Amino acid sequence: MRTSSDPDIIDGAGVGPASENGASGVSPPAVSPAPKLARSRISRSAWFVAGWVLVGIGVIGIFVPLLPTTDFMLLALPCFARSSPRFEAWLINHPRFAPPLRAWRDQRAVSRHAKRAAVFGMSLGFGLFMLLAKPHAIVAIPVALVLIAAAAWVLSRPAPRA
Repeated sequence: MRTSSDPDIIDGAGVGPASENGASGVSPPAVSPAPKLARSRISRSAWFVAGWVLVGIGVIGIFVPLLPTTDFMLLALPCFARSSPRFEAWLINHPRFAPPLRAWRDQRAVSRHAKRAAVFGMSLGFGLFMLLAKPHAIVAIPVALVLIAAAAWVLSRPAPRA
């Protein structure tokens, strides 16, 4: 009898190349596998604390302009996957945070609204940097290039499928 810990079994459903239910040839979903639970108690505790720190920063981002909430929730998700399946499920099923987290986890997709907000935030941040810091060109040009590359990457992500 095969168990859900076997590599060819996905979510214990027996769907994989060598499953016993005769469903061989059915390919697994395109979703990347969830990170495995950390083995040591210290490691799990560190991931758990990191997850809550990231959630805390994300909550602060709700109230502070230009501090992205979803980005920190996305970073918290694998921390909880390695430390606490309960809190990972809480985050992925949260009424406010779940839609963008699921879109990213399942499809590596970013909504059009989030893309616009990200590019606007990067542009505003760079404008304020230039206005307030008045950096020399040797600093401003690399910062601009990194932000342009980041904006291009965000814009290249697909929109979530319905």
